[in-house]
Amino acid sequence: MAYHSFLVEPISCHAWNKDRTQIAICPNNHEVHIYRKSGAKWTKVHELKEHNGQVTGIDWAPENRNAYVWMLKGRTWKPMVVILRINRAARCVRWAPNENKFTLGSGSRVISICYFEQENDWWVCKHIKKPICSTVFSLDWHPNNVLLAASSCNFKCWIFSAYIKEVEERPAPTPWGSKMSFGEVMFESSNSCGWVHGVCFSASRSHVAWVSHKKMAVATLASETLLLLALTFITDNSLVAAGHDCFPVLSPTKPPAAGTLSFGGQLDVLKQSSQRGLTARERFQNLDKKANSEGGMATGSGLDSLHKKSVSQISAKCSQFCTAGMDGGMSIWDVKSLESALKDLKIK
Repeated sequence: MAYHSFLVEPISCHAWNKDRTQIAICPNNHEVHIYRKSGAKWTKVHELKEHNGQVTGIDWAPENRNAYVWMLKGRTWKPMVVILRINRAARCVRWAPNENKFTLGSGSRVISICYFEQENDWWVCKHIKKPICSTVFSLDWHPNNVLLAASSCNFKCWIFSAYIKEVEERPAPTPWGSKMSFGEVMFESSNSCGWVHGVCFSASRSHVAWVSHKKMAVATLASETLLLLALTFITDNSLVAAGHDCFPVLSPTKPPAAGTLSFGGQLDVLKQSSQRGLTARERFQNLDKKANSEGGMATGSGLDSLHKKSVSQISAKCSQFCTAGMDGGMSIWDVKSLESALKDLKIK
């Protein structure tokens, strides 16, 4: 695993380019910073400052088309305005696999499906409204470019059809159903006992997982950690989740028919502290100055995990996954390295 500290400010969202040599991050404000990897270091190469409100979501199409939709022309990023027709903050954004449309969730209780209209040379959008009745937190596409998983703070997770006849052919039937007119509800979860912060399809896309205040679900699993904020499948039978505990956890899944989840353990290899014993006077001084009797900072610098504050987002590709945190840092985790470093860990 490798940890990179970019900023003092939290990283509220991030996205990778196609070959993972560049990363776009938001330092919890209205800007997007793009870094390029040079050897073992990351160098800032662009700053995108067109937004006048905080950036809450980023997704990078593999062919370098990024809502604002930013187009890389030569060495300069050029923005194109997208009229979303929403009256509340945008919360999350995801490109469709074929890159001919993208989706955006917001506090306006709608999901915007945006596509480019060649005749008028602009981006337009359609809205999925029912049965959404609260802010949309997370989105994930099925590889057929039509099915869309969504989660919200009204305790629900859905799978919708986002079929746009103007830009794609009619889709074939799927295990989720065959009637796929725009906005059709293909699946709706039962009450999740809290806001649903993250949702994702499995590698085979035959089942979907989500995390809420109290649960992680493909089937339902009561969380043994603090509140989880993000998750992703790293194989078809294993998913990784993270949140306020500052480290990722593994949850192996049995085949979907079995409907079971389990906690496979913490994936962060804890550093062993060699701190000497503290005297009573030193303990009192630490309590007075740092609100911690063991010498760790109250801000989180005394934690043994790589991240010192909450993990806000997880992204995965092949045998690696990436976590970005509110400590301004990013960690890249290699699945094979984790298996060799952690005793009895097998990721299938």
